[in-house]
Amino acid sequence: MPKRVLVTGSSRGIGRAIALRLASDGWEVALHCARERRKAEEVAREIGARASGVYQQDLSEPSAAEALWKQASADGPLHALVNNAGIYLALDVATAGREEFETNMRRSFAVNFESPARLTREACEDFLRAGGGKILNVASRVGFKAEAGAAMYAASKAALINLTRSLAAELAGKNIQLFAIAPGWVDTAMARIRNEDRIRAILETIPLGRMASTEDCAACVSFLLSDDAGYLTGQVIDINGASYFH
Repeated sequence: MPKRVLVTGSSRGIGRAIALRLASDGWEVALHCARERRKAEEVAREIGARASGVYQQDLSEPSAAEALWKQASADGPLHALVNNAGIYLALDVATAGREEFETNMRRSFAVNFESPARLTREACEDFLRAGGGKILNVASRVGFKAEAGAAMYAASKAALINLTRSLAAELAGKNIQLFAIAPGWVDTAMARIRNEDRIRAILETIPLGRMASTEDCAACVSFLLSDDAGYLTGQVIDINGASYFH
């Protein structure tokens, strides 16, 4: 019987690529979106028979993680979770007003850390009963490397990385594996639009000479969720073209 995985933020970008790759690997894929349901349904149509539900929840809300897991698991057991949904909110801490600062911090941590932590807890309850499972978190290079204007985003991803490592050690004896990927620059439409005037400078910092593709990220996820990674847990894999080591 095929295994089933929930991929958050799978209507576009890295999440979409992960969903498509895992479906091609034989997984049944439960898709999630916050607002772009039409796009998530398009991904479901691309996947075809291996699409296993489209679920909409705003993961900035504290109750949404539990609701999402319950909705998805009500339609069939889940054997893996990919916490991909995330937001990047630029912020100049020194000049931001108090309200802007508080909103940025609250939303960044709500979506990038608190929601994955809550989903992980929900998943672990089911995985303990089932005898095991896999959880993969999509972090970021800036979880290791400082970046001006991205303090809250970087801090939330650093928290996610250390949650991954700590729970990997805590749950290894329960046959629950945790992993993360830490992409650097990824060639998405949003990245191109936001950094149109910096593309050449960005590429000069990457020894491989190109940004990662979303498929590069999905390929790494594919391996980590496969049986070939059965002896691994707690790894955080850099996907940055040799632009940063730590």
